Amino acid sequence: MDRTTRHDLKSDKFVQEVAHSVEFFEKHRGSFIRYGAIVLALVIAGTGIFYFMKSRKAARIAELSASMEVYNSTVGADDMGGRMKVYPTEEARQAAIKKEFSGLISRNAGSEEAGVASYLLGVNAADQGNIAEARKYLSDAVKDGGKEYGSLAKLALAGIARSEGKMAEAETLLRELVNSPSTFVGQQQATIELAKLIAPTKPEEARKLLEPLKTENTTAGRTALTLLADLSKGK
Repeated sequence: MDRTTRHDLKSDKFVQEVAHSVEFFEKHRGSFIRYGAIVLALVIAGTGIFYFMKSRKAARIAELSASMEVYNSTVGADDMGGRMKVYPTEEARQAAIKKEFSGLISRNAGSEEAGVASYLLGVNAADQGNIAEARKYLSDAVKDGGKEYGSLAKLALAGIARSEGKMAEAETLLRELVNSPSTFVGQQQATIELAKLIAPTKPEEARKLLEPLKTENTTAGRTALTLLADLSKGK
């Protein structure tokens, strides 16, 4: 190789950087091999964790599905040909529901499935007239139930607050649902519920909420028309 070529190569920045990198690697070969092995182990572990978490999710869903058989149980002698769990009394059924879902929540604390179980326990408690217990479980569902079941829990909590005359709390919850709708609680539904709530005290705002919905050829649109008519009568 002639002198000019050698000079050009030596002055080429890219070649110099590559040379430095090769030299650095040669000096630290042992460290690179060790750290590379660690990184590879972490990647493999991460892949294993992914499949482990996926299998755990499937197991939790299966457990929740089995628990739903207790939730959908009935009282009496007819078990629908073995397709339904039956309990001799409502008290026995309620005890079984609480035991089943409380166990699921304890075993899977913090998971979305635990949030779903909390939501169902909250709705069940409200049906039984146990509002304090319903509030507790529904609040847990808001925290753990993910966007979908969390939104259902918020809607249920808003209904409880409204029934207790706690309009400010109900309004806050419904406004949160309007601003962050979900598949289970859409923006139109949340808007309708908010308009119903505030109509007696804030009729003009309620009317503004309902006006954009009245042209929709949906249940929400028809409800909006009815509510707007009621607001007009109340002038």
